[in-house]
Amino acid sequence: MEVGMSTSFPFIPILFAVVLLPCLASAKRAVPTKVEPVIYEGVRYVAPNDDGRRGYIEAWDVRTSRKLWELTVFTNRIDPKLEEDIQWVFISELSLRDGTLIVKSERSTTYQVDLRTKAITESDATRSSAPGETAHLHGIPELIDRAITNGSLTKNYDVSFHMNPFYLRGDFNGDGNMDVAVLVKQRSTGKIGIAIINGASDKITILGAGTAIGNGGDDLDWMDSWEIYSKDRMANGTSVPKLRGDALLVSRSEAASALIYWNGKRYVWLQQGD
Repeated sequence: MEVGMSTSFPFIPILFAVVLLPCLASAKRAVPTKVEPVIYEGVRYVAPNDDGRRGYIEAWDVRTSRKLWELTVFTNRIDPKLEEDIQWVFISELSLRDGTLIVKSERSTTYQVDLRTKAITESDATRSSAPGETAHLHGIPELIDRAITNGSLTKNYDVSFHMNPFYLRGDFNGDGNMDVAVLVKQRSTGKIGIAIINGASDKITILGAGTAIGNGGDDLDWMDSWEIYSKDRMANGTSVPKLRGDALLVSRSEAASALIYWNGKRYVWLQQGD
């Protein structure tokens, strides 16, 4: 009897350790700093910091205490092979400058939010910005502005300024009206893509940003340059069909490139390189 009791004692510390393991694991990520809200023209802007997978802000009416809208400023891609909480990034500071909301993250990245259009510009204080990289708070084409204002674009996507230029103009469907292609980011996933806004109807087609297209997949984050491929441009070889409208030539430096063009029914992908 005594032998049985004595041999069970060494297991007690092990039992306590097992019980404490979840607590120890969850303690890896410190509680985010409380961010002071800012008020502008009767609206209070707050950073809840309650979701480690994204940094977002909320707009509240000061007089009625009614929530007006929320906007995801950035998302954090989670590597399933690592502990999730140590990958979380939160907002560290909010401020205002000339009617623009300045959002800083714990990684020293600064985001400028146009409070009228909700367009987001990103700049990183740890590196030098490319010419014109952060100068996109104005000069948004009317087609994009309308898509943002009426909610058809901004409901699930944000305009992305990670590449210059962030939009291109062309007659993509060959109907004689000027259309606009603009870089967008899907809010729920952070995936990058292109929104083509029809100049005649304001209809929006999403390519990438969660909607797969050809070999490009559903995330065009790999793309580092794009340009208009005119329908009147002489094609090299016979691989490019006769185009109904202007096409988009998307590429990654010293790697793959592709044409995105309208075939009469939909936008299709034509691979041009590996």
